[in-house]
Amino acid sequence: MRLRTPLALLGAALLVLVGPPLLQPGSGSDTGTHIPGLRLMVPNTPGGGYDITARTAAKNAEEAGLTGDVEVFNLPGAGGTVGLASLVGEHGNGRLAMSMGLGVVGAVHTNKAPTTLADTTPIARLTEEQDIVVVSKNSPYRTLGDLLAAWKAAPGKLPVGGGSSPGGPDHLAPMLMAQAAGIPPKSVNYVPFDGGGELLASILGDKVAFGVSGVGEYLDQIEAGELRVLAVTGAQRVPGIDAPTLRESGLDTEFTNWRGIVAPPGLTETERDKLVGLVTKLHDSPQWRASLEKNGWTDAFLAGEEFGAFLDAQDQRVADVLKELGL
Repeated sequence: MRLRTPLALLGAALLVLVGPPLLQPGSGSDTGTHIPGLRLMVPNTPGGGYDITARTAAKNAEEAGLTGDVEVFNLPGAGGTVGLASLVGEHGNGRLAMSMGLGVVGAVHTNKAPTTLADTTPIARLTEEQDIVVVSKNSPYRTLGDLLAAWKAAPGKLPVGGGSSPGGPDHLAPMLMAQAAGIPPKSVNYVPFDGGGELLASILGDKVAFGVSGVGEYLDQIEAGELRVLAVTGAQRVPGIDAPTLRESGLDTEFTNWRGIVAPPGLTETERDKLVGLVTKLHDSPQWRASLEKNGWTDAFLAGEEFGAFLDAQDQRVADVLKELGL
């Protein structure tokens, strides 16, 4: 549904005649995954989940010898929709891809963006990740129960920060928490930041009462004792993090985020398959497996058109949740 008729590949025989091969061993030549000049866009600021995922994927792909240097660059704005519009404008560019996730799905709705993920070429879903409810080490809230008591008493006076626009994961998670706690979601004082990197300074400086972000984004600060985790949003506890689930804390809800990669529209079948093949080989590499464990990410690999169908379902899910919450 997003594919074009493949173009003929010319000149392969010339490589034998004109001298040394253009593709060197260790750069993906042996696996057919080498994409010269590949660029990976991050549609938010450095330090957030998309940024960490993109830079980790690029580094692991290079270490595994799947491709040469991958340029990772940031193009933030409007919850990822500025980057999305730029990506869609690169019609037919098989050397560009974008790190993204549930936050971009939500931002398309809340920003009424003219371009949507249906305009892209789906490459793969990579990870699933729980959100965490965090406060600074100086916060008066020692447990989620402490926080909920204060939140219920004055919902509008306790700002909650998230690294995504309204409709994104860091917004939906506290809204679902509020709903489960009997707090009207419309009364929640949600403060959006363009990625977890921007959010971190406000949590550490107690500019927000609490923050919601991905597990992998703040592991260093948690280990250093700068942040206190009050709860994790998934169905089970996260190994290595001393915090209960929302349900264990009395809230009958759960929530997980996901991240993946999309490319511009108008790719040939060959270009699409090469990007999917590169990410598939990355997924199977020991380097990526180690990164999953290190960052607390759950493997949620889904490639090509199956990922496209998932994106369509997620778009409808976000629309339904926003409507249900009156947002």
